Order: sequence, then structure tokens, then C-alpha cells
Amino acid sequence: MERRKFIKKATLTSLATLIGTEIVFGSNMFKDYQPVALQKPDPFKLFHLDNEMVVLNDKPWNIEAKAHLLDDKITPNSKMFIRNNGLIPTEIDEKNWRLVIDGESVKSKKTYSINDLKTKFKQHTYQLTLECGGNGRSEFDPPAKGNQWTIGAVSCATWTGVRLKDVLEDAGIKSDAVYIGYHAADTHLSGDPSKEPISRGAPMHKALQEETLIAYKMNGKKIPLAHGFPLRLVAGGWPASVSGKWINRISIRNIEHDGTKMKGTAYRVPKNPVAPGDKVKEEDMKIIESMPVKSLITYPKSGAILEKGRALHIRGHAWAGELEVSSMDYSIDFGATWQTCKLEKPVNRLAWQHFEAEISFPKAGYYEVWARATDSNKSAQPMLLPGWNPKGYLNNACHRIAIKVI
Repeated sequence: MERRKFIKKATLTSLATLIGTEIVFGSNMFKDYQPVALQKPDPFKLFHLDNEMVVLNDKPWNIEAKAHLLDDKITPNSKMFIRNNGLIPTEIDEKNWRLVIDGESVKSKKTYSINDLKTKFKQHTYQLTLECGGNGRSEFDPPAKGNQWTIGAVSCATWTGVRLKDVLEDAGIKSDAVYIGYHAADTHLSGDPSKEPISRGAPMHKALQEETLIAYKMNGKKIPLAHGFPLRLVAGGWPASVSGKWINRISIRNIEHDGTKMKGTAYRVPKNPVAPGDKVKEEDMKIIESMPVKSLITYPKSGAILEKGRALHIRGHAWAGELEVSSMDYSIDFGATWQTCKLEKPVNRLAWQHFEAEISFPKAGYYEVWARATDSNKSAQPMLLPGWNPKGYLNNACHRIAIKVI
């Protein structure tokens, strides 16, 4: 029988460093053994994802879609981006889950079970657009730190739950209330239970909007674990970081919420334009609220080949944060001229809108189809990258796909 080969001391030290602590009895591990703590789960199976989704990071999980995967009018779980700041909670008891409403500006601290929410308050359902504030970050130069999202950190699912305003009003809102902050069950990457991975919030006017929900269903079913089961705050039109997952506490604040990722450069942009690479003082930054106007061509897939003489049908979605998209155009001559697309009205406020067009090309060759949305305030997408900012937020440049006519 072949003699067992044990792991080398140097390798054992490296593994211990990765795990973050001493591997007790590690000298007994055989050569090439990989500790369970370092064995990576398959995200496609774990989260039931389409096999074309793109994994940007696994600690924490951050996964985006490709443009053509977002062709559905309502984004399915399998094609919905995942953005995490900490570790997904693993032990969730839905029956005993509680949501606490507290803070300096609540009249009486209240605790609700999920059943309380479902039976005490009216249920509402909305399609709501959620987009990561850093969607499109990969285009910035000089590069901005953070997940290098391309175009796929956006979705529009159907969310069902109770209005946050109804729950806050039931608890009682004091006259000095200015902000809400959420707290959740995810774990800091360090494993330190005293640290929150993220605790953001929104001013009261956003918290009290009709469409801001404490959701317990996504697309008619229980929210998938990766998207916030059993309770998620959903505030469409603002950076998705405002829509906290796995929430177990919401505080009504008499100050701007000061939780994790509310200060410094997190989800903030300069108040005034800055040169690429410039450092910006915290007092010269502002919190991102409504997301900018944007659009995405979801059909055909970039790189499509078309026979000469045939028209090309394109379709996609457009959204504009708190506003509505008022018009949608496309260009095939690098923005020299623009043609109008057919644009649908939103199903409800804060839902994305669908567009389509038939395009004819003058001759064989290479083309790019550019899409440009304009919002109800007459702000249109920039043709190329907008102003640089330290964290690479709010890139709403025109989406472009390549077409070859033969």
C-alpha cells in the first residue's frame, strides 16, 4: 500500500492564512487536500442562475447579467444580479423572524412577525427597477475601486409586500424624523458580529413613498435567499444599496443615518465636476439619491450578423430613477443622427419601460447601434462616459451593440 503523503508545512501555513486561523491537526492532512472552508460552491447551482451570468467576486458574492440575458420584461431570479457586502445568512427561521422598528424618532418601539405584516397591513405589488450605483464602473479611467460591473447590475422584478410608510406610521413617527436606516442579518466578511457589512437608508420622503416596500415575495414567490429572504426593503429608482436585504430592524432617525457605507465615498459623488484621478474631500461629496436616465439594448446580442437588405429588430428597456422616460432614440452612425424608437409607458411608477425599433442599414459593413433615453426633465444619456468620480458611480453612457451586415 502506498505510503500516505502529508501536506507540507509551508502549504499548511498558507491555508491557515486564507482561512484566518490555525488549522488544528492540520499536520494530519494529506497532500493536495483542500479544507472544506476553502472549497468554493458553484454559484450557478447555489443561486439557480443562468449559465451565462458573470461572477465578479465570491467573497462576497457579486454576480451580473449580460445585456441579452435581461430581455425579459420582468427579470427572473435566474438572470437577476446579486450584490452583497457581507456573507449571506445561513440560519433563517422564517416563522420566528422579527422586524423591529426603533430609533430616536419613533413614538413607540414596535416588533412585527412576518405574519403580523401580512395580516395587519394591506398587501401591494409593484414592478421596481433596482440598479447598483456602480453599474458601468468598468468603463471609468483611471479605474475606480470596487466590483468592475459592466452593464448587468440592473433588474426589474415584481415585488410584493407592505408599504414601509404603513408600518412606520403604525409605530408612530415623531415630527423630528428625517431619515430611516436599515439593519440586517448578513455577516461582516471578518466574521466579527459587532460589525455590520452595510447599513444604509433613505430620507423620510423616500421612505414614505407609495412604492417603497417591505417585501416578502419576488415574482410571486418567496424571495430567494440571495435576494433577501425572508424580508427585504425595496426602494425602486435609487441605488440598490438602499434596498436592504435580510432586514430585521429599521430605525427612524432624527439625523441623516450614519450606518456602515453612509459616510466617506461610499455611494457618494462629487457635488461639482472633478478632474479624473482627483481626490475629493468628504464634505464635497453628496449621497446618491435618484439614479440617472439609462437604457439597455437586450436584443439582439452584440456581435449579431445580418444579411444585407434585411431589417434589424431591436428591443430593450429604459429607466430614469424617480422620473419617467419620455423618449427613446437609436443611432447607427455613431451619434451623428438619431431615430425614434417605440416606447411603452411604465407598468407603474419606478418600473422600467420597454422600447423597440426596426432598423435598415444602407449597405454591407460594420455598424454600431447606440441607444439613448431622455427623461421627463429633458435630460438625455451622454453618448460616452459621463464625468469621472472616485468610486465610479452613475455611468449612464449610451449602451452600444455591434452589428455586421454581409
